[in-house]
Amino acid sequence: MHTTSQPDPVRLEIFKNLYQFIAEQMGIVLQNTAASVNIKERLDFSCAIFDTSGLLVANAPHIPVHLGSMSESVRSLINDKGDTIQPGNVYLSNNPYNGGTHLPDVTAITPVFLENTPTPNSRTLREATLTTTLTASPRPTPFFYVASRGHQADIGGITPGSMPPHSTTVEEEGILFDNFLLVEQGIFQETQLRNVLLNHPYPVRNPDQNIADFKAQIAANKRGVQELRKMVAQYGLETVQAYMQFVQANAEESVRRAINLLKDGSFTYEMDNGAKIQVKVTINKENRSAIIDFTGTSGQLNSNFNAPKAVTQAAVLYVFRTLVDDNIPLNAGCLNPLEIIVPVGCMLNPTYPAAVVAGNVETSQTIVDALYGALGIMAGSQGTMNNFTFGNQRYQYYETICGGSGAGADFDGTDAVHTHMTNSLLTDPEVLETRYPVLVESFNLRPESGGKGKYSGGNGVIRRIKFLEPMTANILSSHRVVPPFGLNGGESGQVGRNEVQRQDGTQEELNSTATVEMQPGDVFVIATPGGGGFGAAS
Repeated sequence: MHTTSQPDPVRLEIFKNLYQFIAEQMGIVLQNTAASVNIKERLDFSCAIFDTSGLLVANAPHIPVHLGSMSESVRSLINDKGDTIQPGNVYLSNNPYNGGTHLPDVTAITPVFLENTPTPNSRTLREATLTTTLTASPRPTPFFYVASRGHQADIGGITPGSMPPHSTTVEEEGILFDNFLLVEQGIFQETQLRNVLLNHPYPVRNPDQNIADFKAQIAANKRGVQELRKMVAQYGLETVQAYMQFVQANAEESVRRAINLLKDGSFTYEMDNGAKIQVKVTINKENRSAIIDFTGTSGQLNSNFNAPKAVTQAAVLYVFRTLVDDNIPLNAGCLNPLEIIVPVGCMLNPTYPAAVVAGNVETSQTIVDALYGALGIMAGSQGTMNNFTFGNQRYQYYETICGGSGAGADFDGTDAVHTHMTNSLLTDPEVLETRYPVLVESFNLRPESGGKGKYSGGNGVIRRIKFLEPMTANILSSHRVVPPFGLNGGESGQVGRNEVQRQDGTQEELNSTATVEMQPGDVFVIATPGGGGFGAAS
């Protein structure tokens, strides 16, 4: 009989890959069944599985900003609805103050129950003992949770695409779901859902598309439930739960080994809007842990560049996961060696009703670059997702645009990549032009935009989109004023640029964040930043 008090190395590898495989299967179902370009083509979604306490066990390699924060959403559901969670229920959440990132990222959470199986004692599991105590209970408790987070093409708010450049409260950014009961004991709650989507000061523009994507998320979760049940049937519940904890413990040990190679450091990072992120990293070699302290960071902003605490945590988690050479799934174990200090009421831990739509996409990038700067590992990357949205009542579209990545101690930056907290694709021009009344006039590298150095930063790109119908376009970007930093004598990358070229030949230079009305024949031009260089050029 196999013991579950110590992990078997071969089984650890098998289970590590099995958990990740389940999340990948969920992602395939979501991509295949979704309606929006955002999820189907750009792959702006993430899937993951969680233990009975809501701690992340494994994920598919999807969007880092989603994955490091989803656990907070699941744990919020457990705290909020714990005693009422029933088999066949699915919940919807995008609350930035309860583990969400920004409102377009909506998470569907499905509790996993096992038929004819005793209930786990969650307190015992939370204390992370490696044996599972089973007790009979009149009300079943979920053994696991699965969740999928998808970026909705529009979730309401003051601009089409729900990425308003100038929102000042979260209400202006769209509909907020806080553990909304999407499926009750197997029955899809469409009437209640439509009421929420449409009964709002700034309602959604295409509820049918939202509902189609939510159904795709439900289907993805269903696949996750099926695969977990299959796993339990094959290996037994005790083994499956024990190896969830072993996989988390293995990730923790991997991060501790990586921390052991680091040195203390600090960094101050100034943004285009004048806000600053201050971070100090203190390494404790004795117990191979790190304190990441954001004290000194700017207070909560009146703009939407506030990053919910879950996003800040996700950015820290991402950085430390990238320092690990081992092939481990990103999970809750990675966080155990880290103490993250984020003062309440600063821009990295805002309080309701602060606007947050750019905090998720822009400030998260800034946190990552500031941490790499503090650790002396890598120069600044483009530091922005170059969020471009356009639409009207009929069409809503969102994309993030690649740029240059920063150079490091022994490598050049990369040209034209989605850097760090975004890991989505750009829609193929053929699909974009078929689904929307626009033309991709050109899309090319931006030569010489990467910072020079012993190792040079990557180049950005120039993207030109011509409009064939009147629409509202929005750009939400960074590093149009402050250049991505070089390190150790390397040069900064070039700042990005946003402009509109009107059909009559006039040009309008735009700020980092802007909303503009486009007419047929007008071209929106986005030049993305280059990465910083590392080391002085010889």
